Amino acid sequence: MYSGDNLSVNVDAVGVAELVFDLLDSPVNIFNAKTVTELSAAIDAIQQNSSITGLLIRSAKAAFIAGADITEFTPAFLAGEAKIAELLHSSNHNFTRIENLPFPVVVAINGFALGGGCELTLACDYRIASDDLRIGLPETRLGIIPGWGGTVRLPRIAGIETAIEWIAGGKEYRAPAALKSGVIDGLCSADSLRETALTTLQQAIDGKLDYRARRQQKNAPLRHNTTEKTMAFMTSKAMVLAQAGKHYPAPLAAIDVIESASSLGFSDALKLESAAFIKMTQTPVALALTGVFISDQMIVKKAKRLAASASDVFSSHSPGSKSTAKAAVLGAGIMGGGIAYQSALKHISVKMKDVQQSGLDLGLSEATTLLSKRVERGRLLVKEMAGILNRIEPTLHYVGFDQLDIVVEAVVENPAIKSKVLAEVESSVGQHTIIASNTSTISIDHLALSLKRPENFCGMHFFNPVHAMPLVEVIRGSRTSDQTIATTVAYATAMGKKAIVVGDCPGFLVNRVLFPYLAAFLMLVRDGVDFQRIDRVMESWGWPMGPAYLLDVVGIDTAVHGAEVMAKGFPERMQYDFTAATTVLFEANRLGQKNGEGFYDYSVDKKGKQAKTVSNESIALISPHTQAIANQIKDDDIIYRMMIPMVTELARCLEEGIVESPEEADMALVYGLGFPPFRGGALRWADRLGINTVVQESEKYKFLGSIYAPTKEMERLASNQESYYDQNKQGGA
Repeated sequence: MYSGDNLSVNVDAVGVAELVFDLLDSPVNIFNAKTVTELSAAIDAIQQNSSITGLLIRSAKAAFIAGADITEFTPAFLAGEAKIAELLHSSNHNFTRIENLPFPVVVAINGFALGGGCELTLACDYRIASDDLRIGLPETRLGIIPGWGGTVRLPRIAGIETAIEWIAGGKEYRAPAALKSGVIDGLCSADSLRETALTTLQQAIDGKLDYRARRQQKNAPLRHNTTEKTMAFMTSKAMVLAQAGKHYPAPLAAIDVIESASSLGFSDALKLESAAFIKMTQTPVALALTGVFISDQMIVKKAKRLAASASDVFSSHSPGSKSTAKAAVLGAGIMGGGIAYQSALKHISVKMKDVQQSGLDLGLSEATTLLSKRVERGRLLVKEMAGILNRIEPTLHYVGFDQLDIVVEAVVENPAIKSKVLAEVESSVGQHTIIASNTSTISIDHLALSLKRPENFCGMHFFNPVHAMPLVEVIRGSRTSDQTIATTVAYATAMGKKAIVVGDCPGFLVNRVLFPYLAAFLMLVRDGVDFQRIDRVMESWGWPMGPAYLLDVVGIDTAVHGAEVMAKGFPERMQYDFTAATTVLFEANRLGQKNGEGFYDYSVDKKGKQAKTVSNESIALISPHTQAIANQIKDDDIIYRMMIPMVTELARCLEEGIVESPEEADMALVYGLGFPPFRGGALRWADRLGINTVVQESEKYKFLGSIYAPTKEMERLASNQESYYDQNKQGGA
């Protein structure tokens, strides 16, 4: 009856129509401009066919609809309110027409139904899902709210509490939770989904299911009384504000819309939602978060392209299937054990080698602890836990290493020890086995000197804790082959990590950029600024922890060693000409959380976590090495003094080719350091300020040293009023 590139409609002999989404040349269905246009035409055809008795909506792909095409949304955000209103009207008009068809509508939901895909299902009368369902409204994670009826339909279908939890939280929900909450009406296997949905549709056609009553409920105000609504909204706002914080306004805005629309009919409620959606798109947070989303997608696609050119052992298996890859990790310490755990969790068989049985026991114990926590939280079955542990093979020997695809060296961060271990393992592996070093500071080219096949060697820098931190820096040495990089990226991707390829230099990318930031902190402390005040200012700015707290978590000894490496690599910028507070604490054996004493004192709280308290001893140790000029330094000075060195060093890395793009540069800091996503990344933050402003602020602090000196490219961008990002493609700055 209708056929387009992205969807089609067919009608059977008894009048049942099927609207099938199947985007051309795409692995997933999304709502792009063409899909919206074709959906409108398909609904026209359906409305004009008087023989139709019911409509089934489904997908021909492995998932239903992944949501809207964000790359089309963000240029519209910049185009202004009229363009956004036009986009909202097109889909809202389509969904409302589906909801008002003169016959029942059932949707069969398989795989993902997110954002606009979820909102389409809410416009249908009945929702039948397969047991692999992942459904949700993640818009608040992009700094916006649902704009295609989600804030209106969901509370009327599932109630205020569920709607607030789903919309404000922005999470994805699996099939059992969606069924329990009343968002979907039935579950079945993927194989029987279409048949089950057609059976439900026939029951509605025959009058056994009252679909008209459901529509009436969605069109009416919420049924809760005033007291119930007041309590629900007051409680939820307090909880959401505590969780989301002041920097993420969208969750509270969504609750405000639900509350304001609760006493209205559908049409008026939808107008409120549209107005709020448009308002949110004009916030800096929305522009930053949508930019982060697009950058993340770019990095994922780039990693997949690299992985596709690698050995099939990593790239051919789908998530959840058994991998044919064989890996190993040398060293069963915190990092090595974490790498082994993450590999096994993602269905990759891994040998875990250590020189002592006690090390192997520690690595297996850590893996068992992490898996037990997943079982306790309902994210893993006990029998699955056993299978994962069985994929980790502890060993004290190199037996079988000649059959491996990749070996990750994760021994102590010492060049001599690493070089010895690397040469040893190379003699035990196959000619084509890749060897990667989990080093955070040591040059890949230097380590490669001990190898006979440097083309098979690269860096693979994981961040601690491995299971929680998404970033893996894949470091290319001067003699590293393209195949080695591709296979290592494929391995990182198979482990569920975000792999970013960077060049070889002291600190690589993330640590190289981090140390000027820490140097700026240490100079502020030298100038008499209380480190607790600096922590408060930077945490208020958006960092998950202030620099003093961060140093305690990393380890004061680790930071001192890293600073020495960076000073040797970049003496003109990173050599201290003063006694740093970290040096003072290190000499006093205050090493941070690892021994309970650093900038702060630490003790274990009731939940078993490290709790920090003010340390008079650390203050007394640091005070003799400070200057009394802190009263001249304002909070804005602290922010600029902390952030400019990070931005300028990141700019240098981009210009030197250490990292290939602004997107990868920014996302490395988001993934690896917890850079505040609502600011979009360091370079995007600089864009938003204006590169000329950054350069001008740098001039104010040039007396502090060359880490504040802007690069030539920054000066060129400033003079030409240019930016790092093309705003029309990247959602602005």
